Amino acid sequence: MWSGPRNISSAMMRAWGNRADTVVIDEPLYAHYLKRTGADHPGAAEVIAAGETDWEKVVARLVGEVPGGKSIFYQKQMTHHLLPEITRAWLSCLTNCFLIRDPAEVIVSYLKKNHDPAADELGFAQQAEIFEWVCAQTGRVPPVIDARDVLENPERILGLLCGAVGVQFGSEMLSWPAGRRETDGIWAKHWYAEVERSSGFQPNRRTRSDVPERLRTVYESCLASYQQLYPHRLR
Repeated sequence: MWSGPRNISSAMMRAWGNRADTVVIDEPLYAHYLKRTGADHPGAAEVIAAGETDWEKVVARLVGEVPGGKSIFYQKQMTHHLLPEITRAWLSCLTNCFLIRDPAEVIVSYLKKNHDPAADELGFAQQAEIFEWVCAQTGRVPPVIDARDVLENPERILGLLCGAVGVQFGSEMLSWPAGRRETDGIWAKHWYAEVERSSGFQPNRRTRSDVPERLRTVYESCLASYQQLYPHRLR
């Protein structure tokens, strides 16, 4: 599942992680990304020390046997972690899906946690690039879901997603026990407070997100990429 940050991606990981047939992995390319870019993220040194920084070793794990004897391997991936030097061919071994969100909502949420983001930190352009690569390689449009649609009707959208990837939907995906998981990345203490308090998808309040004027150019750039995928969303 390819998304950018602040995009209900951790809640989606909770939904899949609550299935008995599924094992999840949380942002497996994050340590490589931080070491390669030197991005100033909370706990960066700790993430690098604890994680695998060799992307080829990470990829070998992602395309290998499903861990724990499960039948589904849910991989929560940040699009901006797929740096240019990482080859794309291994994506053909996976079922690629895309979780999108209005960039205004992403930016406003991001500002609660970190400094003013650059466009490449939000992953929209990278998401569009990965989407186009998958379309070209497979000859078909991969599943796309929008965060707002999920929050408004999680049962319907998750049902459509499960159907699109060929697995049976289960109602256990709609709620989960609050708290942290062993499968959460070591960075959870910096980023996951909201999802740790949650026990299901929170209702969408449909509030208007006001992007600061200083980030208007960033917003416009991200919006163009978001609009590439939006017409293809499951609904």
